[in-house]
Amino acid sequence: MLWTALAVATLCASVSVETKAQSQDFKLGQSLEVEYAVLRELAQAYVDTVNFDKMVIAGVRAMLATLDPYTVYISEDEGEDFELLTTGNYGGVGALIRKAPGEGVRIIEPYEGSPAAKYGLEPGDTIIEIDGIPVYEETSEQSSGRMKGQPGTEVKFKLIKGRTKDTVDVTVVRERIHVSDITYAGIYKDDIGYIQLTGYTAKMAEEFKETLLRLKEAGAKRLVIDLRDNGGGVMDEAISLVSLFVPKGTLVVSSKGRVPEMNREYRTTESPVDTLMPLLVMVNGNSASASEITAGALQDLGRATIAGTRSFGKGLIQSVRPMPYNTQMKLTTGKYYTPSGRCVQAIDYSNRHEDGTLDKDANGGIAPDITVEGHPYSRPTVSLIYYDILGSYAIEYYLKHETIDRDFHLTDAEYEDFVAYAAAQDFDARTAAQTALDQMIRAAKAEDLYENYKEEIEALQKKVNMDKAAVLRAKKAEILPLVEQEIVTRYYFNRASVPVALRYDEQLREAVDKWVSQ
Repeated sequence: MLWTALAVATLCASVSVETKAQSQDFKLGQSLEVEYAVLRELAQAYVDTVNFDKMVIAGVRAMLATLDPYTVYISEDEGEDFELLTTGNYGGVGALIRKAPGEGVRIIEPYEGSPAAKYGLEPGDTIIEIDGIPVYEETSEQSSGRMKGQPGTEVKFKLIKGRTKDTVDVTVVRERIHVSDITYAGIYKDDIGYIQLTGYTAKMAEEFKETLLRLKEAGAKRLVIDLRDNGGGVMDEAISLVSLFVPKGTLVVSSKGRVPEMNREYRTTESPVDTLMPLLVMVNGNSASASEITAGALQDLGRATIAGTRSFGKGLIQSVRPMPYNTQMKLTTGKYYTPSGRCVQAIDYSNRHEDGTLDKDANGGIAPDITVEGHPYSRPTVSLIYYDILGSYAIEYYLKHETIDRDFHLTDAEYEDFVAYAAAQDFDARTAAQTALDQMIRAAKAEDLYENYKEEIEALQKKVNMDKAAVLRAKKAEILPLVEQEIVTRYYFNRASVPVALRYDEQLREAVDKWVSQ
């Protein structure tokens, strides 16, 4: 009787699974039939000509958007940008540019070692023609696309030099541009090494290993790995990074998904560099994905102290699948788990409320061992960054000053010059207090209460409201370091701006002091 009962139960289970699969297949076929019928009717009867390429792609993207933010369709035109995200490589001249409608292409920052830097393109130079074709009517994306191309090919620029205003012709040979994930590495203080990591693209771990060995040769006996604002990337690179600090064969992460090949464990396959060096890993709310794999594994394995604030909480794994006509789809295929079995995913995208909102698990992400809050930027400072006023001023400074020291400090007089420049620009300089007061006034007027409190409100406005120059002076302590970083970048590339930022980084300083004193 027992064997009969088990056989019946097994048969029922298999029939149930088969029936469910058949039901899903039927619904999928039904949905495809409906979609085809809609497109056919539009083709035959819609009053105007329909751009079906654009419509279908928009429909696909809208469909994927109902799942999660990481499942996306990648068109053929977007393939090169996707390659940059996953490999850190692209073919081009290697420069950060900005272009407004009807204007030329302005060089903001040539990348260190890039063709743009080698051929003498400087911050403030303005490209007016690319291969003999004016750029004024182009979008920024169109001009950028024409600057990119196969390594070894030439691109001809006609440009106006920022400092001399001379119009010159420059022919640049494109190269394979690699944007390093290691923004900066050096000795932070005493025997403490420091590596700032901004991504996890292909071969990052190799570069990290070389950097680590150089720091050890320079006398580093402890190491800070800064993963703040690192949104992650390729999972294999996170595993390879962890392998530098733990014995070969150590479990780093495991994954689970619907398809069998996603249910597996990932262990280190390389011999470590150092299994004893004390490690401090800095994270914050923008540290996600591969960053959390690194931090979570090193924390679970007792190899690192985690400091900062709780990380973002992205425990989803994406795989790339080829699609027809040289397109691709990046889709979520599983969840990852740290060595102790933790899934750091904070948001459950499979359970949306009727209004479309989602719940966030407060225990998601990686919780630091040492909690040290960062200093959030004020509203006016964020506005300066958003409108790139800091970068624009840095270029103006570069055009007026031939050279500066790497250990650059802005004088009080120069900061006043920045205040005059920024105050004349179009940006929202209202403080949080001002915006709160503005909201209160709108609410009072909407409820016909404004006249009752008019005298008090106007008195409060006089105390709270500040002009742009006054706001910029009041926020000098947080704005000045950012101005200095932008200026140093124009002369010595992005890497040189990090030491400037570190001398003002109180969160890092407090975390290191607590870590060392443990």
